[in-house]
Amino acid sequence: MSGQNTGELVDFEAEGEDHWVTLKLKDGGVIKIKMEITAVFRVGNDPNTGLPIYGVQAANVIRLASIPKELIRKSKPTSYS
Repeated sequence: MSGQNTGELVDFEAEGEDHWVTLKLKDGGVIKIKMEITAVFRVGNDPNTGLPIYGVQAANVIRLASIPKELIRKSKPTSYS
């Protein structure tokens, strides 16, 4: 498979609020994740039920919400000669 989505592109509207999932990490950090739907396509019908089969193209958005100061490591500036 070439990695391309095959099927008929279907227009869509997203409803509801922007839902972020908050992950509280054991090291004290907090990250937030949400899924952004970029495309929906119909790839055919289930041979047993006749129901349409949809594929969804999505990307995860990850945001660092907070981090303990002790986890922050500043790198030394690189000198260019």
